[in-house]
Amino acid sequence: MNSFKYNLIIARKKKELTQKQMAEKLGIAESCYAHWEQGRNEPGIDMLLELCSILEISSDYLLGLKSF
Repeated sequence: MNSFKYNLIIARKKKELTQKQMAEKLGIAESCYAHWEQGRNEPGIDMLLELCSILEISSDYLLGLKSF
């Protein structure tokens, strides 16, 4: 099971952000962001760190290494 995509969705929804808003904050296409939540691919380390900053969570949480 790919916990990254589920953890990303949960964290985004807790911040009450849409996929479009997240993509805008990251400076990427909405479809690129949506692919992360669909589990089609995952972000590189730079984007992972940016996600953590925006969502105010740890990379360990996003990667499924510890709970929220």
